[in-house]
Amino acid sequence: MSATSQQYDLVIATCRDLFTKKMADYGSAWRILRLPSLTDQIFIKAQRIRGLQTLAESKVDEGQESEFIGIINYSIMALIQLENGVVEQPDLDLEQATELYDKHVSITKQLMMDKNHDYGEAWRDMRVSSLTDLILQKLLRVKQIEDNAGKTLVSEGLDANYQDMVNYAVFAMIHLS
Repeated sequence: MSATSQQYDLVIATCRDLFTKKMADYGSAWRILRLPSLTDQIFIKAQRIRGLQTLAESKVDEGQESEFIGIINYSIMALIQLENGVVEQPDLDLEQATELYDKHVSITKQLMMDKNHDYGEAWRDMRVSSLTDLILQKLLRVKQIEDNAGKTLVSEGLDANYQDMVNYAVFAMIHLS
């Protein structure tokens, strides 16, 4: 499992690099986004991946990898929003945002390591298309939870679903590399 941990860190390093560069360009403008808006952004990325996996030809010259990176980064943003709430004006500098990013990646990676231990790295035998479908399923669950004002009776909350999407997207990136 140390290989998984190292591969995970490499994928996250790529995602974090893009996150920090976009923070330098745009600041924390994303902090005004409500959770349903972030969920919809992730949904668009997942739908595009599914389209790339099923269509013979794509008209935009970006592959699945950039979309999985988007899923990871938007999911981390959603976790930050869940914890800190939505604001009316950007309120984080690069250092603060990166600290929050790292915190949520650390929590999410630990969840992956715990599940990976229990499931015996079953994801390694999965197809990227199956991981995409699982992300889409999680998104539909998140949308339903959002429509229920964040309440669930017996199911995991929003945070667990966003964390799972991060982890599935990382697994897909590892498969694609």
